Amino acid sequence: MNKYELALVVSAKVEDEVRDAVVEKAKGYITRYNGTITEVEEWGKKKLAYEIQKMHEGFYYFIQFEADAQCPAEVERHMRIMDNVLRYLVVRKDA
Repeated sequence: MNKYELALVVSAKVEDEVRDAVVEKAKGYITRYNGTITEVEEWGKKKLAYEIQKMHEGFYYFIQFEADAQCPAEVERHMRIMDNVLRYLVVRKDA
């Protein structure tokens, strides 16, 4: 099992319930592919470095998890097509 981190930027134009649903859906994809979530950090609303889809702000989330090697690719495949996700990135954390 490797340690990974999913960085997720969610649109600031959606309601709290929709934003929470997006994060829960992302966590569900991790667990679906045999990942174990260890920590979820919510950084809140932050200014984006550059404009994305005519937006200047987004909600930042960092989800740490442990999983097999194929899990990050599957999670990214689902993140790519999710609504209200501005940016995402899965990185492997060194032990």
